[in-house]
This record gives sequence, structure tokens and C-alpha cells, in this order.
Amino acid sequence: MKASDLLLRCLEAEGVDTIFGVPGEENADVMISLMDSHIQFVMCRHEQGAAFMADVSGRLTGKPGVCMATLGPGATNMITGVANANMDNSPLVAIAGQGGTDRLHKESHQNMDTVSMYRPVTKWDSSIYEASNIPEIVRKAFKLAATEKPGACLVELPEDVAKKETDALPLRQEILRRRSEADPWAVDYALQLIRESKNPIILAGNGCVRNRTSNELCRLVEGTHIYTANTFMGKGALPGDSEFSLFTAGLGSKDHVTQAMQRADLVICIGYDMVEWHPSVWNPTIDKRIIHIDTLPAEVDRHYLPSVEIVGEIANTLKALVEKLTPKDQRSERSFEKERGAMLREFREYDNDPAFPMKPQRVLSDLRKLMGENDILISDVGAHKLWVARHYPTYKPNTCIISNGFCSMGIALPGAVAAKRLFPKRRVVGLMGDGAFLMNNQEMATAVDLDLAPVFLVWEDGGYGLIEWKQRVTYGKFSPHVRFIKSPDLVAMAESFGVQGLRVESAEDFTVKMEMAFAETGRPSLVAVPVDYSENIKLTSKVGKINFR
Repeated sequence: MKASDLLLRCLEAEGVDTIFGVPGEENADVMISLMDSHIQFVMCRHEQGAAFMADVSGRLTGKPGVCMATLGPGATNMITGVANANMDNSPLVAIAGQGGTDRLHKESHQNMDTVSMYRPVTKWDSSIYEASNIPEIVRKAFKLAATEKPGACLVELPEDVAKKETDALPLRQEILRRRSEADPWAVDYALQLIRESKNPIILAGNGCVRNRTSNELCRLVEGTHIYTANTFMGKGALPGDSEFSLFTAGLGSKDHVTQAMQRADLVICIGYDMVEWHPSVWNPTIDKRIIHIDTLPAEVDRHYLPSVEIVGEIANTLKALVEKLTPKDQRSERSFEKERGAMLREFREYDNDPAFPMKPQRVLSDLRKLMGENDILISDVGAHKLWVARHYPTYKPNTCIISNGFCSMGIALPGAVAAKRLFPKRRVVGLMGDGAFLMNNQEMATAVDLDLAPVFLVWEDGGYGLIEWKQRVTYGKFSPHVRFIKSPDLVAMAESFGVQGLRVESAEDFTVKMEMAFAETGRPSLVAVPVDYSENIKLTSKVGKINFR
């Protein structure tokens, strides 16, 4: 068969049913081969949007999402979303077209070394120079992308190689991959540290949002009554309504959960990624004992010196710990009940606040009431991300997605499209500021094409609110360049795409407009809500030095 046909057969063998991408001249053979494949090609309006869709698809399914671009500018457009998936540990395979191998050694049209450019932001990358190597390269890319910790891989296919004939066939996948077991000695020592500690605390990270891991985490918490905080990307690993949930860590130096961390004498870090919340914040004096439970050894850092590292499949490690618990390990004291109670009161504080523009707390309180436990919120990057992390309690893993590793703006809108495509019966909201909305708003057209009905919730403040917030805190003033000179009419803009556009006119109107958006099953909806970001500085004064990551 032709090499481009073989590439599609290999993708089918990996279970791929969707490719998000933009067609181009140098990936034309693959596009033609797709006509004879059951794989659906979702034509996006920008390669970055395609990569973000693949990223979110990978997070929600646990299987590598796939995106595709042509060479040169197509590949450079795609790289931000690929880098985001890689640093956020989302499984993704990117496919890039390339010029013919007869011109790659010299100056030629749109020629650039894509593989070298992607190398710093992927787990592995390779160009295909021999058609017969396609099965091995594709299998390796998918295997590495999905292997803990998950990440992104790149496969590049030059246009002349795509046309070649080959007798090669797809490789079969491994039937069984044994999950690594925890070292019994390390498990025993970790239990000894837990039993010796007075105020242990669990810090649940991004690695805990896999379903099996979340289940075992809940069993560990129930068996020990150890209070648990999650990182931004660990939201939902332990349900927010658990009496031992301390909600989200990583915001302010004097926040309730940070105060709890400071009182802790043992921190059990499970699936914790240092890119989210640096240990210098929660272990500044380097006096805490640390248990490191993850799929990889601990990063070397002066503020993160584990007493024991249990490296292996996280769920297996937690299961091994749970199986060795005794009734005496269930603590009767409520070490951090005060901190949990304080957050619960804050969740209710603005329930009926009539102020307009709306306070972020009121928006999220009303939104939480509208969303079921299994509904999905995807937060973009901006000031709203910090509010979502703190004021949106989450009850199931992967129902509140916050990009907080690479932390790229622009993920929420295309991400919501991908999530709604996977779960059409769930309510899906992509929450973003007006700055992030303007970065990938073109993918509204993709949602319309697919007859999907996600809700794009846009917080309007007329600028880059997070940057203004940080400048105010750091310098006591802010640059005029964080404010937009003139903002477009977002409702009219949405309607021009065929999207239902709604604007919130009062605090009481928010729920009405959101219900109208959820009721529209035939097309997407955009809900624009003016937000009062003067609350940002008030939050800073309350919780202390903010971690703006």
C-alpha cells in the first residue's frame, strides 16, 4: 500500500478514531488516505486549536489525542498546544507534514527542522525516511505518549515518503503490560512515618486524577482520616464533599490550606508535579518530612528531600498502603477541621451578592449549582484560573481541567469543543477571560461544523486581568498595555459564527442566561458576563503573597 495509507492503518491499530488538524499541501496524501479510513478528521481553523483539542481529548480518555499540521508555519502554529500537553502530562501524538527529502538539505520553501524544534517540548520525536519504518515509529510514539508520565510525541512524514509503496503492516499492540508494584520495604517505611507523625497531610497532584488512582486515594484517606489538599491539576481526585478535603493548594501564602501545610510535620506527595506549586512555598524552612509517591523519582530540589520515595504505578502503591492499614491508623483527631470549615464558609459568602459587574465568587457559586458532579469545566489561563482553583469545589476527577504546567492561554474554547464531542450528554463549559477568548475564538466555527453545544463562558474585564493583578501587587501600579483600547462586541461576534450569544445584565440574570445556553442543544452558546476584578486585590490582602502560576 501507499505509505500514507499505512500511516492511517497504524493509527487505526492504535485505536485512533479522531484526528484534529488543518489540511495542507505537504500532508495532502494523508488527507486523501483518510477518505478510505474510519478515522474522522476534525477540520479546525488553527493548528493551535487542533493541538488543544487533542490535549483535552487525551486528558479525558487517557489515550493519546492526535493532531496534525502541515510543515513550516503549520508546525509552528501547532507547537504551543503540543508543549502544553507535554508539560501537563497529557498523552498526545502530533503528526506534521514535511517537504520532500530531496530538498531538506538546502534552503527551500517553508523548510525548517521541525523535529529539532519540537525536541525540547516532546517526550520523543522522529521523522520517517523509510516507509517500511512507519509501523515501528507510530507504535513507539503512542507507547511513549501513554507511558507514565504521559506526554507528547511527534511524527513527521515528508511528502515524497508519503507517496512511496510499501509491504509493511501495522504492529500489534502489547496484549498485557504489567504495572509495577510498590517496594514492600518502602511501603512499610512510609507507614512508619505516617504513624509517627502528629499532623500529616496529603498533597494530591496531577497524577491522582486517573480514575483508578483516585479510587485508591479515597480509600487511603478513608482508612487514615488524613486531610488532603489537591493541586490545581489534581482537582477532584478526592471529592470536595469529603470531610477530609482541604480543597486546592497553591494560591496564597496565608491561605487556609497553606496555613495547614505549614503546620504539617509530614507531607505525603502523591502524583505531585513541581511545575504547579514549588515546594519552597510549602516547605520554606526545609523541616518537613516528605513521602514521595509517583511514577518517576523525585526531582532534585533543596526544598524537596523525601525521606522515602515509592516509585511505581501510583494506584498500586496506594493499594499496598491501604492493605496494610489497621483500625488504629484511622485518626480520631481532626487536625485541620478549622481550615476546611473556613473554606466552606467562604464558598457560601457571596451566594446572594447582588453586585454587578459580578464578583468572581458569585459567578462560580452560581455555576457550581448549575453543574452536576460529572459535568466538565475547562478553565483557561488568567485571573479567573485562580478563582476557579479556589472557589469551584470539584467532586470527580477530570471534571475541572486547569492547565497549570505549561499554563498556556487559549485552551478553554477548543478544549470545550473536544470535551463536548466526547461527552455530548454532559454539560461542558469552557471558562475564559476576554483575552483568552480572542486567542482561539475561531474554533467556534469548528463547534458549529460538528453540531456541538458547549458553553463558552467569557468573563469580561477589558484586558489581561491576571497581568494587571500581578503588576498591582508587585509594583503598586500597572502598565496601560494590560488594558484593551477597544473590545469587540462578543455577543455579536459569536452570532456571526452561528453561535448563540447571550450577555448577562445583572447578578440574578446569570443563572437565567446559563440555563438558556444549556437548553440550546443544536449549537454552541457564548455567555458574556462582566466581572468585578477589584476582588483580586482584596483576595491578595486576605491570603497573602499570591502564586500567579
